[in-house]
Amino acid sequence: MTLASLVDAPTFENLGFTFRPLAVPSRGSTELAVWALEAAPGAASERHTVSREEVFVLQEGRMRAEVGDETHELAPGDALIVPPDTPLCLRNSGAETARLTVATSKGVVGVVNGTSVNPPWAR
Repeated sequence: MTLASLVDAPTFENLGFTFRPLAVPSRGSTELAVWALEAAPGAASERHTVSREEVFVLQEGRMRAEVGDETHELAPGDALIVPPDTPLCLRNSGAETARLTVATSKGVVGVVNGTSVNPPWAR
């Protein structure tokens, strides 16, 4: 068994979001990719899709998620399940940092504005 501590996790920043890989292939996972995600107040992701199912569990704060044609308001303890290849946009319109745990499968590939992206926090 491998211990991948949050303290030792690399940090990636994008559009007000901070990604910290936990259980990912580069840190010992063979099938899954799990990371800690923080969204600063006002942070908004680009509308994008991913090739694998993703699960977002909100730990603290509030988040709004646009998944396909639906909008969801997440409260602490809620889990958002996003099917593969479904447009997604996350927004923190609250006054405090939102903290989430995100899980998907290794090898996930994103598409943003027609460009494929191999997210470094999932490797």
